[in-house]
Amino acid sequence: MLLPATYGRRLALSLIRGEILRAVSRENVENHQRAIEAFNRRDLDAFLVLTDAGAEFAPSSGGMEGGGVYRGHAGVRKWWSDLLEVLPDFRLEIEETRDLGAVTVVHARNRGQGATSGASFERGIWHVVEWREGKGVWWQAFQSEAEALEAAGLRE
Repeated sequence: MLLPATYGRRLALSLIRGEILRAVSRENVENHQRAIEAFNRRDLDAFLVLTDAGAEFAPSSGGMEGGGVYRGHAGVRKWWSDLLEVLPDFRLEIEETRDLGAVTVVHARNRGQGATSGASFERGIWHVVEWREGKGVWWQAFQSEAEALEAAGLRE
């Protein structure tokens, strides 16, 4: 049988843990937004501060650039360079952010214009990022909400 004092301490510890997890979760959402803002400012250093040195980065445009999955900071630098060479004014506009604890899901709108063709494009995209200790360790972009939620471990 739990004594009231023991129960009170356990409840207090449980509440503290919950507050810590909520604070970390809010930090992940803020970091995801900061990463997109850094990209739009073309601030690679600020983007890398939010990216784990061993991160796996799989943008939706990887096939277009021929890169597929990029690994670590060197891979992110390569993706950054490859993408902006083809789409120098590429931007993301956040439409929705979902807080799933250690994972964030962002629905964004991609916009840009081809460097060679001058053709403009706009499309929706879903980003899923897994966070550990304030840094993205796994970044992947998806064409649909269903794919993004499945990757995040949820169903639509």
